Amino acid sequence: MIGEGAWGWARAARPAQWPHWFALLALAVAAGVGSSGCSDDSAEPPAAPTSGGSILEPPTAGGNIHGPVDVDGGRMIYVRCSGTGSPTLILESGDEDTGASYDFAVPTLAKVTRTCSYDRANLGLSDPAPGPRGLPELVADLDHAISAARIPDPYVLVGTSGGGYITAGYAFAHPDQVAGMVFVDVGAPFRDPPPPVVRDTQWDSPANIERRDYLQVEKDAWSAREHVGDIPVTVISNEYTPEQIATAEFASERRGMSTNVKDQQGWLVLSPQARQMVVHTGHAVEEADPALVTKAILDVVQAVRAAARAG
Repeated sequence: MIGEGAWGWARAARPAQWPHWFALLALAVAAGVGSSGCSDDSAEPPAAPTSGGSILEPPTAGGNIHGPVDVDGGRMIYVRCSGTGSPTLILESGDEDTGASYDFAVPTLAKVTRTCSYDRANLGLSDPAPGPRGLPELVADLDHAISAARIPDPYVLVGTSGGGYITAGYAFAHPDQVAGMVFVDVGAPFRDPPPPVVRDTQWDSPANIERRDYLQVEKDAWSAREHVGDIPVTVISNEYTPEQIATAEFASERRGMSTNVKDQQGWLVLSPQARQMVVHTGHAVEEADPALVTKAILDVVQAVRAAARAG
C-alpha cells in the first residue's frame, strides 16, 4: 500500500473511504492539472529565514515549541510541542500532510502529556531537501529534529497512514526510546502496483512534492519488522465493504482492499501487547472519527503510565 500522500494527492477525486494508495491512481490526473497535496496545510508559506542553526527560542523540556530546528547543517525542520508530562507523544503525519494535520487531537492530548509534531522536509514551514528521500533519510530527519528540539523520551509514536512507516523505522532504530505505538491504517506494501502508481510515486516525479521513494519506503519499513519491546501497540485498520471493493478500478486495488485488515496484522509482531482495532470509517480514520483516534492514543499513554507505576 502506498502512503497517505498518495491517498492525499487525489483526495478530492476519490471518496474518503478508499485506501490511501488508491489515490495514486489519480495522481497522473492531478499532476496534469497542476494539483498536488492532500490538504491546505501542505501549502503553508515557506519557513521564515533564521539567523542561526537552532530553534528560534531555546527549547525546554516543558515549554511550548513552535519554530525551526537545524537537522542538517542549516537545513531546518519546523517543530511544534506543547503540554507537559511523560511519555512524550510524537505525531507523524500522513504523506504530504504537515504536523498541523493533528490539530484535531493536539489540544486534548497536550492536556494529558507532552505532545509534539513536525513538518517533514519539503512540506509546510520546513526547508526543502533533495531526493530521493528513502526510509533512512526520513527517520534521520525525525531523529535529528527530536534531538535538536530536546524532546525527552520515552516516546509514544503515532503514525497516520504513510507516516506509520517512518515511526516504524524510528522504533526499529531506537527501541530503547519507544514506550508505545499507534498505527492509523498503515497498510502492507502495495503489491503489483499498476503503471500509473509506479510512475507517479517515483521520487523525481513532478507530482511528488516530498521527493520520497514511496514504494521503496513501504517495502523497507515492512521488511524490517521486528520485536520492538513489550510495549502497548494499537493497530487501527479499516475494513472495506464488498461494495467499496467492487468499485476499485484495478485488480491489485481490489485484492489490497479485501485483505487490508489481515495484512495489517503484520504489525503485531512489534510487541506481545500489540492489538488490532478494526474500524469501518474509510482510510482517513482521523477525519471520519477523530475522537476514536484521540482516545486510542490516550489509551496507549495511560497503558505506558500504568506499566511505569507497576515498575
